[in-house]
Amino acid sequence: MSAERTTVLVGERELSVSNLHKVLYPATGTTKAEIIEYYARIAPVMLPHLTGRCITLKRFPDGVEKEGFFEKRCPKHRPEWVGTAIGPGDRNGDVAYCRMDEPAALVWAANMAALELHVPMALAADLDSPRAVVFDFDPGAPAAMKECCEIALFVREILAAVNLQGFAKTSGSKGLQLYVPLNGGPGGNAATTHEQAADFALAVGQLLEHQHRDRVTTTMAKAVRPGKIFVDWSQNARFKTTIGVYSMRARPEPTCSTPVSWDEVEQCAADGPELRFTWHQVLERVDAHGDLFAPVLSLQQTLPG
Repeated sequence: MSAERTTVLVGERELSVSNLHKVLYPATGTTKAEIIEYYARIAPVMLPHLTGRCITLKRFPDGVEKEGFFEKRCPKHRPEWVGTAIGPGDRNGDVAYCRMDEPAALVWAANMAALELHVPMALAADLDSPRAVVFDFDPGAPAAMKECCEIALFVREILAAVNLQGFAKTSGSKGLQLYVPLNGGPGGNAATTHEQAADFALAVGQLLEHQHRDRVTTTMAKAVRPGKIFVDWSQNARFKTTIGVYSMRARPEPTCSTPVSWDEVEQCAADGPELRFTWHQVLERVDAHGDLFAPVLSLQQTLPG
């Protein structure tokens, strides 16, 4: 494979991309060119969910059949227009994460085979105040997406009882995630802490665990998870990230984390179509429905005391 390079124009940015014919998803023959195309086309709806945040890249330079690696520190060889933000550090001190604030940044990341973009709940400007609570439903086989949707509907009932709304998306892998927008802080409701968000998610999970002990667990130990849905409340920790909405996943096929309607969740729970979408389907859905996840960025809600 030659390192053939091509110059592309993204907005007003000129980028050099390489190895466009390299196959990164061998099972489907999906090339780097197609991955770049996806991120360029999804940028208008994806970027609002990334802008101003500390983005962790997960790169797969040898394709999805090889081990990938997380990259928190933004590469030193980045273009000067790819900004950074200081986020949760490590033993070596502060970490300057990449910011994905414009379409060209997404294309640049895709050219490095950063198939997955992982996103914190907080903005870089206010790392201590999550903008949403996240419930991450992880199925233990033989439980699958159907069971995730059933549990998500139970959570929706609990949220409604305390006047909260939630919005669902697939993980792009095997699970489902539910976001409860908060968006507190200056000019709005009082800001919520990560501890409060995690405590709320755990309390809801434990309530479901009590009601459906044979179907739900909040215990991380994998030994207790077969056949159950693990409600991962720990994703609300300050240092944690969750797969970004619209991000591709490094699965055998190029599936993406995709917003879904509650009608679709209900249909899936009732043995309807499984919620699993490839990048082509995601683009078609956005063309038809717009950004189903947009309210997560604007809806202001307050957790119960």
